[in-house]
Amino acid sequence: MVPDALYHYYEQSRGPFRNLSDLLQDEAEAVMVLLRQQRDGFASERNADYIAVRRELEDRVRQRFIAKGGQPQRERPHYMTVGACEWVKGWYTHGCALSILLTRFTPEQVSFTYGDLFPAMRYGDGKPYRQQVYTLPELPELIATYDLPQVWNADGRQGPDRYIEAQIWDDAPLSAYRASVSR
Repeated sequence: MVPDALYHYYEQSRGPFRNLSDLLQDEAEAVMVLLRQQRDGFASERNADYIAVRRELEDRVRQRFIAKGGQPQRERPHYMTVGACEWVKGWYTHGCALSILLTRFTPEQVSFTYGDLFPAMRYGDGKPYRQQVYTLPELPELIATYDLPQVWNADGRQGPDRYIEAQIWDDAPLSAYRASVSR
């Protein structure tokens, strides 16, 4: 069964939908250096080439989404999970979550990867959902076939897949939520 909402996790002091990918490369790298120096949550543990790799993967997902009929309004996506995944909240010192009903999104606005963008698009372990980008109409079959990773792999012992990631390619469905959450 497909969850009825997408979830976004964020640091309370920064607010939701703050996206490193929206920054210029040099600015994003400077933020990563600062996060590493401050040892600020999960982000401080990322590799030095994280921003460059992330942008390459985002470009790949964007192109595959367009090939399937997606109409991204953003160059870089915002990220959410399909259904709740409390484990992600632990990435932050003061983690918060917000949920948005899936019905608020159109098929042209959102793509999905089975698992986080990095393992989904980089791992070569032969799993059939690797290197794949899914659309909103494909989501029910994806879940029926593989279930939600947070159900079968809540503790991460069975690999890197802990949630289905949603890439949001349009600011419009997020604007009310960005304005309503105090920072």
